[in-house]
Amino acid sequence: MTDPSGPPFRADHVGSLLRPQNLHAARARFAAGEIDADELRRVEDEAIADAVRLQHDIGLRTATDGEFRRATWHMDFIYAISGITKVEGEGRPVHFKNADGSIDWAPAGLHVDGPLSIDEPIFGDHFAYLQSVVSEGQTPKLTIPSPSMVHYRGGAAAIDPAVYPSEDAFWAALSAAYAQQVRGIAARGCTYLQLDDTSLAYLNDPAQRAELAEQGRDAEHQHERYIRQINAALAGRPADLTVTTHLCRGNFRSSWVAEGGYDFVAEALFGQLDVDGFFLEYDDARSGGFEPLRFVPPGKRVVLGLVTTKRPQLEDKDQLKRRIDEAAKYVPLEQLALSPQCGFSSTVEGNALTRDEQIAKLALVVETAQEVWGYA
Repeated sequence: MTDPSGPPFRADHVGSLLRPQNLHAARARFAAGEIDADELRRVEDEAIADAVRLQHDIGLRTATDGEFRRATWHMDFIYAISGITKVEGEGRPVHFKNADGSIDWAPAGLHVDGPLSIDEPIFGDHFAYLQSVVSEGQTPKLTIPSPSMVHYRGGAAAIDPAVYPSEDAFWAALSAAYAQQVRGIAARGCTYLQLDDTSLAYLNDPAQRAELAEQGRDAEHQHERYIRQINAALAGRPADLTVTTHLCRGNFRSSWVAEGGYDFVAEALFGQLDVDGFFLEYDDARSGGFEPLRFVPPGKRVVLGLVTTKRPQLEDKDQLKRRIDEAAKYVPLEQLALSPQCGFSSTVEGNALTRDEQIAKLALVVETAQEVWGYA
């Protein structure tokens, strides 16, 4: 059972934060060859220390490094897995939608062309620095993409059959590699790990399932495979390691990909996925209703993402409380918590908010949690 005093906290956040301008400038200078890697790391270190202080001052008990050393929330990690090669020009364009139209983003592709392994924990040095700058009472959280993110976009077509002649062989190796990551990062002192996942949210969207079916993939049962493989990766994890997952429908420059409630995956997701908590997007109508939460079993925490990171307008506190009350009709209030709906900067570009607007939203989460539960 989730410790009421431990993570995920009543007031929490997904992980990524808006990069400060001096960090953007340092990255540009590094790309141009004007500064070296040591100087870039110095700027990153200072920015992360400032972000950790900011989280503390707001009243958050979770501390992340804002994902400041990454270009994207997922691909930096995935390309660091031994056996995976980054392939420029082969990534399928992703069609993001927003209130004003759409944006297409074409990340690089990937090939699984060697045996998969994670011999040393990826982002282990990132986490070590985060540990070194947290204040008393802050719990450092590491965010990484879930195993399903390696598979969702490329599927079997991205796997060299000479390395893994079947998807079963690929999955066994990938889950084993992730288990290495989980054990390795826990050995470094990590007690709060988050698996970020768009696939399990995308699969609620009939349009996404239709796209997978056109590729010859088993869209109706893909989520069940993903749940089994995540569980295999987490099997035998240390008892003091809290693991959550964040289900995202896409987050790029204030735009999204998928729509629809959690109904399609809810029974299997909440009943079978072996995590301690679920960060769920619930910031607008495209996220559906709270009815799927009826499948959440005792002992699991649901972190309601009611505060949007996609728009600068600040939510009304009373409305947030009403929505928490609505959710509590399906899962007990003591199993609920509050957060922004997603990160503020899932990619280096960030969403269309200012730093002050970001701070106001995080502060609202803390204030609302304190008033609803008596503590954050």
